[in-house]
Amino acid sequence: MLALVLGAVRTRAAQVLTILVLTALAAAVAAAGPWYGFAAVGEAATTYLDSAPPSQRTVSVVSRVDLAGDPEGELTRFTNQVVDGLPDGLDDGFSGMVRPISVRTGVASTSMGMAYREDFCTHVRLTGSCPAARGEVAISHEAAQRLGAEHGDVLSILTSTSSGPLNLRVVALYTLADPAGSYWSNRLFRPEATLDPAFTPIDTFEHRELRTPTMAYDVVLPDSMLRGDGGFDFVAEINAADVRLGQSQLRMGTLARPLHLAIVRDRDTILTGVLTAGGQMLILTWFAVGLAGWFTLRDRRADAALLKLRGVSRLGMLRLAWGQHLVPLLLGVLAGAPIGYLLARGLAGPVSVAPDRESAIVFCAVAVAAVLFGSLAVLAAVEAAVLGRPVTALLSRSGSTRGAWRPALVDLLLLAVAAAAVYQAQTIGTADGLGPAAPALVAMAGGLLAARLLSRLAGRGGGAALRAGRMRTALTALRMSRSPGMDRVFTLVVVAVALFVTAAGGWSAESGSRDARSVADLGAERVLSVEAINRTALLHAVRTADPGGRQAMAAVRNRGGQQEVLEVDTTRLSAVASWRPEYGAAAALPDAVAASTRPPIPLVTGDRLTLRVRRDGSAVALGLRLQHEGTGLPVTVGFGALPAGEHTVTVPVSGCTTAPGCRIVRWELTTAPDEDGRVDPPPPDASVSVLGLAQGGAENGILDAAVLGDISRWRADTRGAALDVVAADGALRLAGDPNATGEEPQGVAAWTSDALPLPALLAGPAPEEWLDAEPILAAYGEPAPLRVLGTTAALPVLGRNGLMIDLDSARRFAAESDPGGEYQVWLAPDARPGIVADLAAAGLIVTRDATAAGYADRLGTQGPAVVVRFALVAGLAALLLAAATLAVAITVDRRSLAEQLAALRLQGLTHRVAVSTGYAGTVALVLAGLVTGVLAGLLAIAVTGRTVPPFTDGWAVLAPPAPLDAGAVALAALGSLLLLGLVAWLALSPLIRGLRAERTTGASGGNR
Repeated sequence: MLALVLGAVRTRAAQVLTILVLTALAAAVAAAGPWYGFAAVGEAATTYLDSAPPSQRTVSVVSRVDLAGDPEGELTRFTNQVVDGLPDGLDDGFSGMVRPISVRTGVASTSMGMAYREDFCTHVRLTGSCPAARGEVAISHEAAQRLGAEHGDVLSILTSTSSGPLNLRVVALYTLADPAGSYWSNRLFRPEATLDPAFTPIDTFEHRELRTPTMAYDVVLPDSMLRGDGGFDFVAEINAADVRLGQSQLRMGTLARPLHLAIVRDRDTILTGVLTAGGQMLILTWFAVGLAGWFTLRDRRADAALLKLRGVSRLGMLRLAWGQHLVPLLLGVLAGAPIGYLLARGLAGPVSVAPDRESAIVFCAVAVAAVLFGSLAVLAAVEAAVLGRPVTALLSRSGSTRGAWRPALVDLLLLAVAAAAVYQAQTIGTADGLGPAAPALVAMAGGLLAARLLSRLAGRGGGAALRAGRMRTALTALRMSRSPGMDRVFTLVVVAVALFVTAAGGWSAESGSRDARSVADLGAERVLSVEAINRTALLHAVRTADPGGRQAMAAVRNRGGQQEVLEVDTTRLSAVASWRPEYGAAAALPDAVAASTRPPIPLVTGDRLTLRVRRDGSAVALGLRLQHEGTGLPVTVGFGALPAGEHTVTVPVSGCTTAPGCRIVRWELTTAPDEDGRVDPPPPDASVSVLGLAQGGAENGILDAAVLGDISRWRADTRGAALDVVAADGALRLAGDPNATGEEPQGVAAWTSDALPLPALLAGPAPEEWLDAEPILAAYGEPAPLRVLGTTAALPVLGRNGLMIDLDSARRFAAESDPGGEYQVWLAPDARPGIVADLAAAGLIVTRDATAAGYADRLGTQGPAVVVRFALVAGLAALLLAAATLAVAITVDRRSLAEQLAALRLQGLTHRVAVSTGYAGTVALVLAGLVTGVLAGLLAIAVTGRTVPPFTDGWAVLAPPAPLDAGAVALAALGSLLLLGLVAWLALSPLIRGLRAERTTGASGGNR
């Protein structure tokens, strides 16, 4: 039997090679799919973990604790409780404690934290020594500038429970070494709206005013937990830990659940998508192998008849047939599986997680086995159907019509399955049931119907052409209608073309969707995340690095209020930002800001100020608060207690001689300081009129009569009892509020008023409180009135909800109450290479450099993009399967066609008609299959309602693009035509060469 099998293989090498090629191609895709899927799952999870902020990768546990004089013991007990309550397998975390304290500055106060943090000195850069003794503290450089403190100074701080000061000695100034790291993810130790904490040794908390701090323990979650390796139920374990800790009066907080769920959703999306594409490819493989076996069976029917005449049983003949097929199937699997593995490694890389690697190997083996044994079963079924025929039927060269109802029944069943898939896709979506395979099933249904229609039209058209004497058309049409099996080849070509063109169009559309989201999320082609002292320092640094205003723009993302706010430098918005039609008119906000901006008040650049003032009523003191326009640091100018009447006062100013100087923020009217340095709001009968302000002499005026007498330049506090502010007759009059009751805070300031209300663009619905009142923004220390220019569908960075305002206007309004936020620098596409270095030289610390291209690449590792790419690979493989099957059909049919054309030539058929008939049928089949495949693909997308795959995280700010990119579809159709045409030409070339050689030798007897 083995000798017979090997002899049959050698005799029919071309047929064996065809089966081998089909099997190798199918095995390659089968082996590539599982490895590609699990490798892509690992890469997607890694991308999520690498790009996630530290707050999403940590667990924080906090509790308010009474130290009872033993801070170290209480911290140890707290840490042990937390470790016992958290899931097993976590690394060591960082413990600490913080207690809010109050720093008095004049009549106001600033909140600050007193903190201890484990390993603090190893996570900062210190100017000075690490605090080691009780009462020693390290404060940030920003806090030192705001408090006016230096290394070695003693801070006297009043706590909320103390009647006396808490003296602390500053031994170092610190800068965060890794501000974006997990160590600083807990906002207790890095607040945005208050001064940075002062860090001290734990012994300092023995002070009785610090005995009730908030303790915190932060630990980084390992990647294996967040991925859910080995069946680890992350959500259940975290919820159980939350319950355990809550029983001990400990509060656990983490943002890791959304990160874990995103990884899980992405995993399901990738594996389901790859499984769907792989399943479609497997079915097409069986179909193609069955077709190839059916076509090549024509040459084996005589052998089967001979074996029957010699008395060989059907089982013996089937074993011989199986043996002939088993050789190419095994060789195809052995050749294709390694190629598929290498292809998957090249596309998605290694499978880095051990459990996934084991699963990938198992699924690869199962998929390859399905190709091998499924193909063998299909070929056995084809052989069994033929071997059951009598000897006379096997020896007949004409096809049998027995059982012609079976293909029709199969077609009907497939049409029913396609209809069910369409129904599911339209009712429950394309994610469940037959929905994922609905486009392929619709294309198959279109191919089946088109094949039957084409066969009927060809039969009738061929007869009509024959009667009309058009031999070329008649012979071509009649051959298409009567060639057995060509309707199945046509259907396979239609399905393959539909899968390939829709996969290519979907891949291009998905890439465009990722690109659009990348720019919308970032706001510009390139965005730097930076550290700066405040908004003023950020704005000054950017304008210093890019004085032309065409390459860089400062921006701040403020999440602190009820509405998320994006602050941008509107003078550079149109030059730097990537603006879309969904955002409204690009010039709306910049034009509104420019129209409401007044000529600025001159800056203070000297070292002394001269004030002309008149005091009426009770004795008061007058102060002036300035802000440096380069650093944003406050400068206080005290004019002291004012005598009654009109007079001139000249006082020194420090901190404004450095360019660009200081701007005027507000006047402060208070009582004169008492012996403890305390001041109070002015009495109701106090009144001061500012008549003029100059620097370095009266000739260098800063505030003249025009500015002082313009009420639009000045405003009182917007909450509580405020000063009476009157601007008239070239003077600014400040007076105590006669209606103040003392039951509410009383203002002491008169602020410079810039562009109020602040112009703003709104995305999404307005807050409910705006429906019955004027819109205000309460994220800048006091309510800021707004003027909403319009409502847009979306805004950059913010998406469908949020506000965009001018950064310069916001920082002027906020002044010293800088609310923090995410500081950014947006760069234009043509920004010069040295711009980042210039920004660093201007004082900014770049913590992250994000580009739209890099963002799109990260999105490209998520489920939708991964599935689309594999669908493209599977579509190309389907097209190659169809091309190989087409080659088999043409090759097998070529001999009978040559014999028929030779007979017709003897009956007078011209050589030209014979040659054209030789290739016209194949050309018509390829062109008809291509056109029908493209149309079937488009119909499948329309009928099933398939769209560009949504992002795993549900992002839907911009309307999705069309599900198919027209350019990509056209290129894919052209590529399909070239491939199928090339294969058809190669398969037909021996026939065409033979016909032409016959003419050259004159074998036609002179017929031309």
